Amino acid sequence: MAIANVLLVDDEVGFVETITRRLTKRDLDIVAAYNGEEALEQLKKHSSIEIVILDVKMPGMDGIETLGAIKKDHPLVEVIMLTGHATVESAIEGMKMGAYDYLMKPCDMDILMSKVKEAAAKTRKHEEKIIEARMKEISTRRAY
Repeated sequence: MAIANVLLVDDEVGFVETITRRLTKRDLDIVAAYNGEEALEQLKKHSSIEIVILDVKMPGMDGIETLGAIKKDHPLVEVIMLTGHATVESAIEGMKMGAYDYLMKPCDMDILMSKVKEAAAKTRKHEEKIIEARMKEISTRRAY
């Protein structure tokens, strides 16, 4: 079983191909998207995605816009923002909007893997709490 199911979103095809190979070797299941709109489509198609690694600077729908749409429609999916053009403003904005973390490109693979594992653990903990709450609700209803 994979460590995590990840959506990798970046408009640079070579970057996506390279990172996909490197992360797949580390037991991650990777789905690729090359822009914000495609990322949202992939999230609709692949309900198992837990983590999004998202580039900030993309033509059309940029990373911050995409983050907002992801958090609106998929609030439990954790998003790790990646950029080669980091500005403090975009980092702060992304974190305020619910990004899990923010890394500079090129990022160290060990650091990225560590962030993905942490984010996946957080997602799974949220999902467990939701299941527990639903089970409690069902058992409470049956008691009446």
